[in-house]
Amino acid sequence: MSTHWYWRSMIALLLGLCLTVVAAVATAATPGRTVIDNGWTFRLLPGNTQLAAHPEALPWHAARVPGTVHTDLFSNKLIPDPYVGAPEAGLQWIGLADWEYRTHFDAPRKAVRSDLVFEGLDTFAEVWLNGEKLLDADNAFRTWRIAVQGRLRAKGNELRIVLRSPIVRLLPAVRVMPRKLAGNYPSPYGDEPPDAMTGNFARKPGYHYGWDWGPRYVTAGIWKPVVLETWDTVRIDNLQLRQDRVDEARADIAAVVSAQSVRGGVFALRLWQTTPGGKRALAALRRVELRAGDNRIELPLSIERPQRWFPNGYGAQPLYRFEVEVSDGMAATATASARTGLRSIALRREPDDKGKSFYFEVNGIPVFAKGANSIPFDMFQPRVSKAQLRRVLQSARDANMNFLRSWGGGYYESDDFFDLADELGLLVWQDFMFGGGMPPAYDDAFRANVVAEARDNVRRLRNHPSIALWCGNNEEEIAWKHWGPGKEMMQADPAFAAKVWNGYVQLFGTDLRKVVAEEGGGIAYWASSPSDDLAEVANSPASGDMHYWEVWGNPAHPPTKYLEITPRFMSEYGLQAWPVQRTVDAFAKRGEQATESPVIEAHQKFMAGKGNERLMKYVNYEFGEPKDFADFIYLSQAAQAEGIELAALYHRASRPYTMGSLYWQLNDVWPGASWSSVDWFGRWKALQFHARRFYAPVAVAALRNAEGNTALSLLNDRARALRGELRLRLMTLDGKLLRDERRPVELARLSAAKQADYTDRDLLGGADPASTVAVFDLQVAGEPVSRRVVYFKAAKDMRWPDPGVNAELRQDGTGFVIELRAAKLARAVWIDFGDVDAEIADNAMTLLPGESMTLHIASKANLATLRKSLRLRSLAGEVHVY
Repeated sequence: MSTHWYWRSMIALLLGLCLTVVAAVATAATPGRTVIDNGWTFRLLPGNTQLAAHPEALPWHAARVPGTVHTDLFSNKLIPDPYVGAPEAGLQWIGLADWEYRTHFDAPRKAVRSDLVFEGLDTFAEVWLNGEKLLDADNAFRTWRIAVQGRLRAKGNELRIVLRSPIVRLLPAVRVMPRKLAGNYPSPYGDEPPDAMTGNFARKPGYHYGWDWGPRYVTAGIWKPVVLETWDTVRIDNLQLRQDRVDEARADIAAVVSAQSVRGGVFALRLWQTTPGGKRALAALRRVELRAGDNRIELPLSIERPQRWFPNGYGAQPLYRFEVEVSDGMAATATASARTGLRSIALRREPDDKGKSFYFEVNGIPVFAKGANSIPFDMFQPRVSKAQLRRVLQSARDANMNFLRSWGGGYYESDDFFDLADELGLLVWQDFMFGGGMPPAYDDAFRANVVAEARDNVRRLRNHPSIALWCGNNEEEIAWKHWGPGKEMMQADPAFAAKVWNGYVQLFGTDLRKVVAEEGGGIAYWASSPSDDLAEVANSPASGDMHYWEVWGNPAHPPTKYLEITPRFMSEYGLQAWPVQRTVDAFAKRGEQATESPVIEAHQKFMAGKGNERLMKYVNYEFGEPKDFADFIYLSQAAQAEGIELAALYHRASRPYTMGSLYWQLNDVWPGASWSSVDWFGRWKALQFHARRFYAPVAVAALRNAEGNTALSLLNDRARALRGELRLRLMTLDGKLLRDERRPVELARLSAAKQADYTDRDLLGGADPASTVAVFDLQVAGEPVSRRVVYFKAAKDMRWPDPGVNAELRQDGTGFVIELRAAKLARAVWIDFGDVDAEIADNAMTLLPGESMTLHIASKANLATLRKSLRLRSLAGEVHVY
């Protein structure tokens, strides 16, 4: 084909389209979108078995859509706050009831095509329009689209949705199964039998049925928007930005347009590109023939010298926007836009003499994954705000994280979550929504439902550069193979056990892998976590990812046990702590705050409320017995922070064999005891402050094991070599310097380098281990100083002097500063302002004898209020402020 002919055709097409669009812009028949979010009411469905006990729920009450039954009941003052006190047992009736929602709406105009789109119905939902049944939905994670042209009135359409109890719906069939599938956490409230749990069989968030960090609120609701979409010609269903090749020189992209056309005909497609700097230009133009029905069109384009997207710590996060426009020669008939970051990403599995590697390579850089697992941000997802998400994800970035694992027992996170992850440089390991307990994957209809769910969500999220991996499930493979259910089933009924496992392999080994291959744009798939992608051993340090719970779980080893497990990629490990005092005060009165009080046990979900016994064990390992509950809160946070720091630094020091450390967990669904480092209110525990230090790109790791040996390593996550100075000091707690050594060091790029192994005798000489510490400092220009203090005795066996902390709080510009100085060593210093809102630049720190530190404080309170509310404490007790 002559290039002259091509350009003449394109110029003519451009001129023609420009003229017709200018002439017709006032009447452009682009698709309409009407969100149906007003006028909703709800009630307990008449005839329900719960009616006699709860007649107050029968009348119609105002409802919010998107929303949930629990939040609507609470808004109407029909139930107490589900988070305050211990109301959980008295609210289980809600999950056993059927609910009815309704509203009325007008059709904005008569259109050739009209669809009602339900982006999220939780879960067994009957949808009625003007008395006609449209839909029986059975999956909270799917989008349901129903054609309604010819069924709409111009005014006063009635939309009614009945939400059936998932427990009542499923329990009869589960009860009669000759062999039951193991579930997760049996209900302690009698709403379903412990030997016939229904959660495995429902495609709804698993954590609603209770977990060891959250309550059991089996809610229902219209949890995402309801939309009326109308169009006359073309509707763009999806715009995929498939990245076929991205390197420093060029990015080859295919804009893949999925469009539904009412009629066949010739249309023009324009693709506009907006650079990260805001420059907009026409990137592609094509004349296409669409057939009636579904169409798929690829528009290839290349970007020279692209601005590439990098994870946090490795570069910037520039984002490109693309807009596609369909025109019929008279008007723009449909438009769509999408945003992405340009990067190459791959999961590397390379064989070696131990097994296979497991790491992510982004833009050619092997990335050590530093981060945490994220769980749902609330028991009732519709009330999660973008501001709440931003606060927690910004906290992750501020703590030098570059990776989150979005856990499979909740829901596929919102577009807001992934938009923020894109902007903040946080890679996301995304589980499909299977959190534990074997599903009935042997059932063809169940699997087909899951495949449709997966396709919906992969298509929705695939343009996000933060997506690093799609994973089939959380802990289902390891549970079946190694925790007992599979072996028990094989002994009881080998034929059914084989059927269950074969269904599992079909769903997680084949079906979901195929969806990701077809829809995911080149992102890798992984069958389960932990696993070796369906290899025989599901949780091996030699290959694949690991979950390690012999610290905290059974047999509850002390944290030094972390130093004996060297994984390829540690995707779960953790220690519990209570949130800060102010958060505990939000759900429990001071008189209710004791380890065995009903309210405190209600907010401690591990071991059915008895988790404080386990938590006390970990406090006792290092610190001894707390003197009261406030001290328990403080010491639990210190134990959590120091234990996770030990593990994370060991994982980093084991690079390149180990290439990931994701602790459990980043956030909370409600206020209570958990493994989180940021609580439900967004307040940092001590662990989050420690994480900012132990995940720093340049760090020193001095790790003392149970035998009294200290391994010293230097860590450099920068993609360039660095030079610095390593300092070792041996000092007494009151400040006497016994040893002081400095030496220059070189840190290779992207490395962990072992420097030395010390015995206690090597470091101490003849010094008293109960009153002496070794301090390692790494100083590199342009990087924060990294420090590790090595203690030779458990804190409870140290002879702590009064640290003599001096604190001066003063105004500084628009904010405040606090200047701290310690006369003697002050370990685990915690700064607190009680009920006053104050953001502190750092906390949970150790001050050496004679050392001072100045920290910025942001608060709307005045100086006098801050001074009055200021409290300091260290391991030596509450600090007297001089």
